[in-house]
Amino acid sequence: MKVYVSPVAGTQEILFYDRYAGVLCKEAIYGEKPLRWAYETALGRLCLEGIIKRPWFSRFYGRWADTRGSAKEIAPFLIRFGVDTAEFLEPVESFRTFNEFFFRRLRPEARPLAPGPDTVLFPADGRHLLVSDLSSDSTIFAKGRRFDLTALLGDSNLAAEFGGGSAVLSRLCPTDYHRFHFPLEGECGEARMINGMLYSVSPIALARSLRYLYENKRRVTEVRHPVIGRYLFLEIGATNVGGIVDTANPGPVAKGEEKGYFRFGGSMVITLFPSGTFEPAEDLRDQSAAGIELYARMGDRMGSLKVPGQ
Repeated sequence: MKVYVSPVAGTQEILFYDRYAGVLCKEAIYGEKPLRWAYETALGRLCLEGIIKRPWFSRFYGRWADTRGSAKEIAPFLIRFGVDTAEFLEPVESFRTFNEFFFRRLRPEARPLAPGPDTVLFPADGRHLLVSDLSSDSTIFAKGRRFDLTALLGDSNLAAEFGGGSAVLSRLCPTDYHRFHFPLEGECGEARMINGMLYSVSPIALARSLRYLYENKRRVTEVRHPVIGRYLFLEIGATNVGGIVDTANPGPVAKGEEKGYFRFGGSMVITLFPSGTFEPAEDLRDQSAAGIELYARMGDRMGSLKVPGQ
């Protein structure tokens, strides 16, 4: 019998479903031992609340990732996690720091965009979970959870508008490509920063409490769309994330266009759709219903648009 952390707290492994291989895989967790210590032991949780969640802790780690000395960690990281260097736009030797490697760019052909005017793209490489109805209890990470949209969005009006909608949580591990992109075209508004702490967004942490998403530093962007009205794009900070950097400017944006990137650390983006406007891909729907994250790459098909009311 296979056990996994998501969605049940207290289990031993994190499993995800690989869209390309068609099998369940065990996640190789970067920094697993300290992560489990911080969230699964009494002393660790004490240090978590007193030290680890504090932004200064992550800034300290982020400064290390910007030093020349950090570059020596790139080669062993590539070997341990099997990162495909053939996808890189720049050669490995050009990265002067671990952070430069971490938010690397890829060759355009490495992430082709799924075709179709109604296609919705995955915004990032990562492990993805669908919340099909934000107004109902969810089984993601732990049973009986419900999203507190007002807390997450910092806006009760937006929360009311999207309360009956759906969301896709895209969790980026340190091993992933860390640039994120627009899943749909539209008119991008100004990103709104909500300051907060920096908890982990690993299932190890979220199995204990979804409040970490509401308390973490995050950015909320509204994107106007000609068919569905507007959708929301959230960038969630996490422990040891050195920063959230937007590279897109407010104004018209194309589907698949880069929106920004995370500096060092695992992190998450969340895409929120109004009620009745998003039809998820079959594997995303089915794996999420079982509480299992789906691994897929940026630019692949996340689902399709539905015209509201039809």
